[in-house]
Amino acid sequence: MNRWVKTFLPLAIVAGSVLVLVFLVRSRPVVESKPPVVPPPIVRTTTATLDTVRLTVRSQGAVIPRTESALSAETDGLIVYVSPSFAPGGFFESEELLVRLDPRDAELAVTRAAADTARFATALQIEAEEARLAQDEWRQLGSGAPMPLVLREPQLAQARANLEASVAALEQAKLNLERTEIRAPYAGRLRKKNVDVGQFLRRGDALATIYAIDYAEIRLPIPDEELAYFDTPMQFRGETARSEGPPVVISAEFAGRRHRWDGRVVRMEGEIDPLSRMVYAVARVQNPYGRGTDPDRPPLGIGLFIEAEILGKSYPDVTVLPRTAMHGENRVAVIDDENRLRFRNVDVLRIVNDQVLIRSGIQEGERICLSALETQVEGMEVRVLETESAEAVVQEEEGTGR
Repeated sequence: MNRWVKTFLPLAIVAGSVLVLVFLVRSRPVVESKPPVVPPPIVRTTTATLDTVRLTVRSQGAVIPRTESALSAETDGLIVYVSPSFAPGGFFESEELLVRLDPRDAELAVTRAAADTARFATALQIEAEEARLAQDEWRQLGSGAPMPLVLREPQLAQARANLEASVAALEQAKLNLERTEIRAPYAGRLRKKNVDVGQFLRRGDALATIYAIDYAEIRLPIPDEELAYFDTPMQFRGETARSEGPPVVISAEFAGRRHRWDGRVVRMEGEIDPLSRMVYAVARVQNPYGRGTDPDRPPLGIGLFIEAEILGKSYPDVTVLPRTAMHGENRVAVIDDENRLRFRNVDVLRIVNDQVLIRSGIQEGERICLSALETQVEGMEVRVLETESAEAVVQEEEGTGR
């Protein structure tokens, strides 16, 4: 019995297992095969709006004086007085006395020249009277044509020449006396001081460096392609230069605060920088050292580094989109009413930071795709996640630094 169990029991177990397996295989459910379903990609969109946009051109530069001069002595002399304004940073008005030289030598020269003039005037009167007497004598006693020397004509001409020379010497002496008082040629500010009281000056010695303060100028480098965005005050031969160009907003950091000044572009320099290929516009700020509406605003100091924003031309019917809306250089993706992708070529006016300004090619109210798709096929179906305003999208991207 044990032998039979050992022989047939394993066979029975194997046979039972086979029967169970066959039963499971035959009773399995029928699985129907279906193609995989790929959902449409999700995209973000923005609604296009058409607005009038005024362009701006940004640049940077440093403040320079419109006129800078080296104040020099026109006569010799010892400095006996300097104005309180004659100091670095000091303001002065036109014709204000800045430096006075010792006038005594010049006063003595005026006295001598005046005495010489009086003496030569008297000599001319005497010579004129002698010439008249010589003419009378010749009419009474002479015959024929008299010699000029007989009528004392050369002596009379010499006396006149001596008087004219003495008058000129007197005027020169008076001019030298006036030059002992060195006055400001214009309203300005002193930049550098070279002399002081007690110093002897020779003609031509530099006293100081001064500059005008009626307005300041700033050279603004601009790429030549951006000149089309504002009205440039170009100058042509034989034509009167335009007096005013576009407005420009000047701003600078000073003493921990940002301050602002208003100016205008007044001219374009005539050359293109050979290294940077930049064209220089010159902006002018009137009364840069006067107190403006902001009592805490400092003067627009020479050498101050500033940022400038030139207000340019206005363009109607412009759509402003974030740069993520561009698919290539001049193509955008529009979502139609059936949520399908349609590519369209557009006319790009300008690209500024994270913004793209489109002049034509987009209609008011159209939905513009903002998402970058791995596969981009004309007419493909998409799912719209949300519709945002272009301004909100640009502000979000600028905030994230994209």
